[in-house]
Amino acid sequence: MAKRRQVVLMKPGKPGEMPPLGSQREFRACMANYNTAGDGSPPKGLGTEFLYGPGLVIEIATAADDVKQAIVTLQDEDVAFPVLSRVCKEQGWSLMDMETGRVFK
Repeated sequence: MAKRRQVVLMKPGKPGEMPPLGSQREFRACMANYNTAGDGSPPKGLGTEFLYGPGLVIEIATAADDVKQAIVTLQDEDVAFPVLSRVCKEQGWSLMDMETGRVFK
């Protein structure tokens, strides 16, 4: 099975600063606009919640009130990238490739 690529969804800020993408509730509501939501199950493990969308799975930590970053596993890049590009453009967020460190705005 091919390795699935992971990217980090984040909001650009000043060096050394990581502004939040929103509160837990705001982030979930925002992602629902892009056909991405949880499956109704409680958070898994150490407070991790999974949101499922077109060609992707988003992982957020639920321990903090704000979502500072989200790990996105691309299951089908051809389907997921147009959605992620739209999210980033409309929300002013960025994607960082976890393997290369390259940031896409």
